[in-house]
Amino acid sequence: MELLFYDWLTKPVWMWLVFLSVVATLLALDLGVLNRKQGEIGVKKSLALSAFYIALGVAFGGWIWWQLGLQSGKEYLTGFVVEKSLAMDNVFVIAMIFSYFAVPRVYQHRVLFWGILGVIVLRGIMIGLGATLVAEFSWLLYIFALFLIFTGVKMWIMADKKPDVGDNPLLRIVRKRFRVADELHGDRFWVKKADPVTGKMAWYMTPLFLALMMVETVDLVFAVDSVPAIFAITTDPFIVYTSNIFAILGLRALYFALSAMVHRFHYLKYALSVLLVFIGSKIFIADIAGFDGGKFPPNWSLAITMLILSAGVAWSLWKTRGLKGKTA
Repeated sequence: MELLFYDWLTKPVWMWLVFLSVVATLLALDLGVLNRKQGEIGVKKSLALSAFYIALGVAFGGWIWWQLGLQSGKEYLTGFVVEKSLAMDNVFVIAMIFSYFAVPRVYQHRVLFWGILGVIVLRGIMIGLGATLVAEFSWLLYIFALFLIFTGVKMWIMADKKPDVGDNPLLRIVRKRFRVADELHGDRFWVKKADPVTGKMAWYMTPLFLALMMVETVDLVFAVDSVPAIFAITTDPFIVYTSNIFAILGLRALYFALSAMVHRFHYLKYALSVLLVFIGSKIFIADIAGFDGGKFPPNWSLAITMLILSAGVAWSLWKTRGLKGKTA
């Protein structure tokens, strides 16, 4: 029993076990109940699942509020909102990946499920490393802040440019060095077929596996933005990791809702770029203004974050009213 109250990464082991149990239950529910059978996830079901995951993420924030206090609760909620918003930008790129590989919606949810499992592990490694470095070298927060400001400015400049999936260096290397099938083979990531040169049976990657590889690569790129963003809000590893994971858990459900109306959120990228600049600037503003504890007030941080994102969504919906888009 004493082990449960042992502090691990600033929090008792039992708190981590509660969080991990909730995540494991959700993944088992997702794989074993909600999407046990192969099939396309419709927009209505996607919206309902998205609302469920968002409500669960907010409820977990309430639990943190209850256990750790008001400030921790606000920091979690701010981090959750920021990570969820950045995940929306991730959704748009994933839609382009599926379009490039011509992956039907009926197979997309399998790629996203395994992709999210990879994300949970990857984010854990990155956040653990980041927390260790920040604890040892506090000046790294200023580097993170400058990086976020730079990224926000770059995102604004590049907002109207679409990335070329086929020009990805990793994709070119894989196609050059490994056997890759030209066509999909159902929901299989690998398939055994005859080599056209030797005639011998060999394993081939399918386009579905390439799509999974690209989804994981995209998250790695997005994590470079999102991990510094949450560290600019709080350096508590528990809040950093839990807000990240709860924002990501609903990504699969969110994808099927947003991919059908990507065209309606064109201007959200501008709001996200402003948000990154704001988050990066907070540490400098707090130093200049001399706020208590040297931290930007969490009330203001949450309110300004919500204002920026609400303005971005409202402007996008207004400017794109009447437009019709394609389902990915």
